[in-house]
Amino acid sequence: MPSAVVPLVLIAHAAATWAMTGLIWFVQVVHYPLMGAVGASGFAAYHAAHSRLTTLVVGPLMLVEAACGVWLALERPTPAAWTGVALLAVVWGATFFVSVPRHNLLAAGFDAVVIDSLVATNWIRTIAWTARAGLAAWFLASVMRSS
Repeated sequence: MPSAVVPLVLIAHAAATWAMTGLIWFVQVVHYPLMGAVGASGFAAYHAAHSRLTTLVVGPLMLVEAACGVWLALERPTPAAWTGVALLAVVWGATFFVSVPRHNLLAAGFDAVVIDSLVATNWIRTIAWTARAGLAAWFLASVMRSS
C-alpha cells in the first residue's frame, strides 16, 4: 500500500473514533438521561425523530471508523490495532444487541424503566469508545513516528 494511504487512513480512523467518543459521552451524560424529561405525551414522535437524526450522524462515522480500524489491523497487525478491532466488536455488539432493542421498545412510547436501562447499559459503549480513542491516539502517534 502506498505510504501516503496509511496516514490518511490513520487520520480518518482517529477523527471518526474521536468524534464518536465525544458524541457517546454527550449521549451518556446529557441526551439519554433527558429522555426521561420528555414524558409520555409526544414521546413516540420525539423518539422517532431522535432515532432518524441520530442515525444520520452516527451511521457514517461508525462505518468509517470500522472500515479504517479493520484495514489498519490488517495493514499494520499490532496488538493495539487488534485490541481496537475487539473494541469495535464490543461497540457494534452493544449497539445492535443491547441499545437497539431498547430503542425498539421506546419506539412504542415512553417507558422510564427502559430509559433507565438504556442509560445504564450505554456505559458499555461509552467505555469502549473512550478506550478506542486512547488507542487511536497511541496508534496514530506510533505509526506516524515509525513512518
